[in-house]
Amino acid sequence: MSKSPRLNALARRALAHLHNGTTDQAPATMALEVAAYGDPDRFRREFDAIFLHRPLALALTVELPQPGMYVARTMLNKPLLFVRGQDGTVRAFLNVCRHRGARVCPEGSGKASRFVCPYHRWTYDRQGQLVGVNGVEKFGDAEKSELGLRALPCAERAGVIWAALTPDASFDIDDWLGDFRAELETLDLADWHLFEQRTIPGPGWKVTMDGYLEAYHHDSVHANTLAKHTIGNLCVHDTFGPHQRLVMGRLNLAELNDIPEADWDAQAYIRLIHSIFPNFSISGIRGGHCLVSQILPGDDAKQTLTIQTILSASKPDTPEKLAQSQAFSALALEAVGVEDYPVGFSIQAGLDSGANDAFLIGRNEPGIQHYHRTVAQMVGNR
Repeated sequence: MSKSPRLNALARRALAHLHNGTTDQAPATMALEVAAYGDPDRFRREFDAIFLHRPLALALTVELPQPGMYVARTMLNKPLLFVRGQDGTVRAFLNVCRHRGARVCPEGSGKASRFVCPYHRWTYDRQGQLVGVNGVEKFGDAEKSELGLRALPCAERAGVIWAALTPDASFDIDDWLGDFRAELETLDLADWHLFEQRTIPGPGWKVTMDGYLEAYHHDSVHANTLAKHTIGNLCVHDTFGPHQRLVMGRLNLAELNDIPEADWDAQAYIRLIHSIFPNFSISGIRGGHCLVSQILPGDDAKQTLTIQTILSASKPDTPEKLAQSQAFSALALEAVGVEDYPVGFSIQAGLDSGANDAFLIGRNEPGIQHYHRTVAQMVGNR
């Protein structure tokens, strides 16, 4: 991505804000009722409309790089199984046996040619087809063609595996991503190395997502981490349908004043954050590392679980590279788990206090404004 006209244009916009003491802004402030964060009935309506019937970024290509590899995990209370077939296609299934409902694959990842239910040993292949019924001569009639694993609509684009959690849902991933697909493809996510992955408990869905969509809190909350590398309350903001790109300036941004633009390596001076609606964030960071965050709502509006994935440009194969990857991973964990989420938990705890009927979202928080308007639009369209 070095010397990219697209990145140069973003750096130019960030540099202008640095000179002028400005940032990209929404047309006006926005009053957002507190009920949007905690009302249980509203949460259920939004969860159903947004998380159960629309495409979600549920896995990464780098998690299943070869045919025969699988990932089994529970997401949004759904037991899921992703498998890359011999044809190279990734398929998504509900990880539930069609006989009596046991999970056919333990949670985790690996490589397998068959998935055998531990209860009665019904056997499924990588395409989810039922290929073996234990003791079929005693069991009785079982139409194998009708008893394969329940498939979910699934597609793979830009290094990400997308699926809808409802079997009878349908989506066109290219239509869903629109122009944002080209943005994501510039990240070359399929070519990275999966260095580390962990889960982090967090506050409610919207409280958590708000923190990924603005730079206003940057200096106050992240003084010991991100503020040592990037400029707070300066953001270049663009929308792509429901999706968003946020660009922050690095502390060295002013150095571009002394470099001819034809010689700019813009990625060394800006930090890009790609936010895919409704809960997927990719933070491309200089130094050969990338942070991917999947924010998963819990059983109610008060809790989430974040899958935090650390990617490195290549597998760290020297002590120096390993130390760099470990340092980046530790920084990401501290910024989110030690700095961001404790503040989010305090916000969550105060929602029912009666102190606020509405929150005032600033003009300098256009990402938050766009996100909440998109939520309302998505629910209104169902």
